[in-house]
Amino acid sequence: MLYDLSLHMGYVYDVPATGARHLIRVLPLSLPDRQRLVAGSLTVMPNAEEKATFIDFFGQQATSVLLRAPHERLDIRMQARVMVEPQPLTADLSPELDALREELTRLWSVDASSPHHFAAPSPRLPEEPQIAAYAREIARPGQTVREIAAAICARIHRDFTYDTKATTVDTTPKEAFRLKRGVCQDFAHVMIVALRSLGIPAGYVSGFLRTIPPPGKERLEGADAMHAWVRVWCGETMGYVELDPTNNIPAGGDHIVVAYGRDYADIAPVIGVLKGYGSQKAVQAVDVVPLKS
Repeated sequence: MLYDLSLHMGYVYDVPATGARHLIRVLPLSLPDRQRLVAGSLTVMPNAEEKATFIDFFGQQATSVLLRAPHERLDIRMQARVMVEPQPLTADLSPELDALREELTRLWSVDASSPHHFAAPSPRLPEEPQIAAYAREIARPGQTVREIAAAICARIHRDFTYDTKATTVDTTPKEAFRLKRGVCQDFAHVMIVALRSLGIPAGYVSGFLRTIPPPGKERLEGADAMHAWVRVWCGETMGYVELDPTNNIPAGGDHIVVAYGRDYADIAPVIGVLKGYGSQKAVQAVDVVPLKS
């Protein structure tokens, strides 16, 4: 499927900000046999005094911008065309937990795709005993890693309520688990902590998800969304599998990958610092439009 993407992220400041530096990760990746970035552009207004683009450790394109002059607003716009290949269903060739641990001990690679990076606690995802107990309750003896991951995905989808007002970008997995409410970031973080507690490497995926309006309703411009889901290492033979606990589905042709990381801190779409005071208002609009390929 061929998609045209557009993203607008805007920030309006009560008092003009100065000395701002931001790191932006919003352009989709090109991934072998998965998706191809045909074309893409990123613009920032006001114009940056300094701008640099680089590839980070996990292989994402990141853009650093520096704004010295006072400015009352910041506008980030991305446009891209992406080809996404349908992902075929595959047999479950993942091992059971004990065998997975043995495979990990034999794996010496520490490159960007190594599961060792996703097996231990990370900056936003410490160990949480309550989530670990929840994971142990779900996992069953004799299940494969993929079966355990799918069961945890389904259980989170069942037990948690999607609620955009319940949490913020800084909500911890512990708090989201207590509330049993949140957004895709919270669902993904809780699932990652649960999987790691069992010894299953798991990471965070940032991207876009095409939404389909209810029957009889027109699609609203800007109504699509940035999204987050989970990447699970299912052993040497099977590799990584991606699951979406918000919707209880495998990541498929409507999931467009922007970045991979250990948690949200590694791949936040926009992160930065600025000199200023007062509050700010943020707006975001996303369009994911399928085209005839």
